Amino acid sequence: MTDSPVRHDAAITDRSILTGSAYSSGDDLVARQSLYQWQTPRYDLPGLVADLLREVHGMVVDIGCGNGKFIRRLKSDRPDLRLLGTDISAGILADVPRPVAVADAARLPLADSSANAALALHMLYHVEDIPGAIRELGRVLADDGIVIASTNSGRDKAELDHLWERAAGEVLGVDRGPSRISLSSRFSLEEAPVLLGETFSDVRVIELPGVIAVTDPDPVVAHMTSYRAWADQHAVPFEETIEQARTIVADLIERSGRFEINCLGGIMVCRL
Repeated sequence: MTDSPVRHDAAITDRSILTGSAYSSGDDLVARQSLYQWQTPRYDLPGLVADLLREVHGMVVDIGCGNGKFIRRLKSDRPDLRLLGTDISAGILADVPRPVAVADAARLPLADSSANAALALHMLYHVEDIPGAIRELGRVLADDGIVIASTNSGRDKAELDHLWERAAGEVLGVDRGPSRISLSSRFSLEEAPVLLGETFSDVRVIELPGVIAVTDPDPVVAHMTSYRAWADQHAVPFEETIEQARTIVADLIERSGRFEINCLGGIMVCRL
């Protein structure tokens, strides 16, 4: 058995998986985002991003914008900005406020120094050539602009990793099952500042620690199920493992009243 987390780099960056199932719609992304409703402290991430952009005027591009959560907030809070959302998946862009563009983070459809700010929020781990994509961020950024990137720590939600291994082990009849896939392990909060620092002279890290506490297994199950696009990477019957995880969490909640998950994410504010 392998230690968690598992990277499975090729699957995390596989274009057919990303556009065909993982982000063909926003449903699985919403399931992952929804778990944070039960986090303390509760962070308003779109509000934090909007505040970090308070001195920015002109063009803001949200790269890998997903379901448009941050674009919607900026449209509301900062109607003066010119916003562009990009993603490699046309499907997930269907309900994102226009203008949008299907585009690869490694080859942005923008001129040099044309963006006053660029967002790369929980998406750089999906890019095959992360240093190249970071250089592309630097290329399109105006000299006085900022890049806001985000990701999670390698220690983020370790309880879910342990839960998966226990559930998988019980399904397979072994002490501990194979580890689940980890998206942010390719661009963790520990590694990201170093990678960003190769292009940007100033990288400021804002850590966002918290604890998720649930009294019902459904939010945990929904979050774990949202990784169904990578089910073949887990070397274990996916649906059976999910249902075993539900049973385990329900039992833990019955005995202790809650199931807790320790979280650590972060935002990086970068300048040339």
